[in-house]
Amino acid sequence: MDKLIEIDHITAAYGNKVVLKDVSLTVWKNDFLGIIGPNGGGKTTLLKVILGLLQPVSGAIRFFRDGTEVSSLRIGYLPQLNNIDRKFPISVWEVVASGLAAEKPRFRSYTDAQKKCIEEVIHQMGLEDLYTRSIGELSGGQLQRVLLGRSIVSRPQLLILDEPTVGLDPKQIIEIRDLIKSLGKKHTVILSSHILSEVSAVCDYVMIIAKGQLVASDTPENLSKLMLGSNTVTCTVHGTRKQLVPALSALDAKEIQYENTPNEEQIKVKITTEKDRDIREELFYALAKANCPILELTSSSMSLEDVFLELTDDSGMAARKLKKAEKEQLKQKEREKECEPEADKTAVGETSEEKSTDAAESAAETKQEEGDAQ
Repeated sequence: MDKLIEIDHITAAYGNKVVLKDVSLTVWKNDFLGIIGPNGGGKTTLLKVILGLLQPVSGAIRFFRDGTEVSSLRIGYLPQLNNIDRKFPISVWEVVASGLAAEKPRFRSYTDAQKKCIEEVIHQMGLEDLYTRSIGELSGGQLQRVLLGRSIVSRPQLLILDEPTVGLDPKQIIEIRDLIKSLGKKHTVILSSHILSEVSAVCDYVMIIAKGQLVASDTPENLSKLMLGSNTVTCTVHGTRKQLVPALSALDAKEIQYENTPNEEQIKVKITTEKDRDIREELFYALAKANCPILELTSSSMSLEDVFLELTDDSGMAARKLKKAEKEQLKQKEREKECEPEADKTAVGETSEEKSTDAAESAAETKQEEGDAQ
């Protein structure tokens, strides 16, 4: 996978007020990245740094194309507040075409290739029946499609969308959300939104920014597992406890709980495993072998809203919990990679210095957690 942007320990400020603090992030080609955070958390400031509208106080931002570092990227941008006067007599076609302004010399007409590109985008946005209309005649959802078209007509390497559904009604939100999702198939997209269900629905990867700091960055699913601290599957099965106990005893589970149901031929089972272990496939085959059909199966998780509320809590306790869980997950992955015999593990394992550092960090975290509890 090709790297597109590398943000390296960025700190940004307005005057004496620091708004971003030591933020690092890598954006890969074809990523669909969601940025969420409370008002004033630093989301828009980060977007401005990427767009080159704000120079950081410290740190660096680097752009890449096909693995080679370049001075800049072609970026399409849809701002939170549209900067277009609807009273001005300008057509849909002209607004979409204005996205090529940097490529069209002043006072010259558009080339055939540019006209073809404009027409393709108008079709992609579903605006074929509206392209001659004045923007003053459009609904909010139609205008947003026009502005989206303007942002992609230059075929950008990166598309930045800042609160793209703000001010729209529920039907328009669904239409724009579906359109944005389709754009993610051809573009690298960074989406900033307060609508967490929107981010969860369309984004593959999520960044949570609070008080100018990056408190989490992962897939919504993995954030949920890390915050829960375990992975829990609950299923209702057609069978008896006598059938289930031997069938499930071989599963690598932390805990298995059985619960009777009003139907004597059915039983409910709750299976808890380590947070990075998905037991559903193994469970399916074990129950099939025991001739116990699954009637219902759910996997417990925290919603993105739950994760967001915990991680942006003023105490910072959840953020420290997540950081600790991420460290444990990383160590687990490193252990799984080590396939050497026991005698050789000393050579590739932690040094005494690394162990001392880990112990010190663990002690500090425990002290902090005790303070949180009090």
